[in-house]
Amino acid sequence: MNFPSKLIENAVEELAKLPGIGRKTALRLALHLLKEESETTYALAESLAKMRTDVKHCTQCHNISDAEVCSICANPLRDKSVLCVVSDIRDVIAIENTSQYKGLYHVLGGVISPLEGVGPSDLQIESLLERLPASEVKEILLAISPTMEGDTTAFYLTRKLREYPLRITTIARGVPVGGELEYTDEITLGRSIVERTAYGKV
Repeated sequence: MNFPSKLIENAVEELAKLPGIGRKTALRLALHLLKEESETTYALAESLAKMRTDVKHCTQCHNISDAEVCSICANPLRDKSVLCVVSDIRDVIAIENTSQYKGLYHVLGGVISPLEGVGPSDLQIESLLERLPASEVKEILLAISPTMEGDTTAFYLTRKLREYPLRITTIARGVPVGGELEYTDEITLGRSIVERTAYGKV
């Protein structure tokens, strides 16, 4: 692809690094921004830079936050007896969009995947166990995508949670096996939350 400007080419190269954005789409975006008012482009650049420097991770659940403690953990109206364990921040967003869950969260930051070199120590599992003794949690809801790695992670967690007097549940398998939570429609995901079932015997 030939460019009339090196500056445009550089912009396209950077935009094309984003997931799901090919070079043709990147070119369309770059040319669109070039045609817009300069304030629009500056506002976009400023918001991205501010997001990168100012967004924090909640010290309690590891969700993204504007403050040390996220708005979910800080909300006194949330049900503190239920803790939903997810692998990724995107899963929190997906579940919140169903409006079916009112408890708290814990974001692991991934799943156990030996092939990719990700072990239990690479995830926020110890911090999960550390927050339980002083909490009001009575139920752990494992809302982890039902992939091979997700099931491995869920199995590992149930073994670690044996010593705690907790009810361990998992989302109902209305979510297709091998699917990712972020791509599941809200009705299916909401029903899976409402109709959650016990996770084996521990």
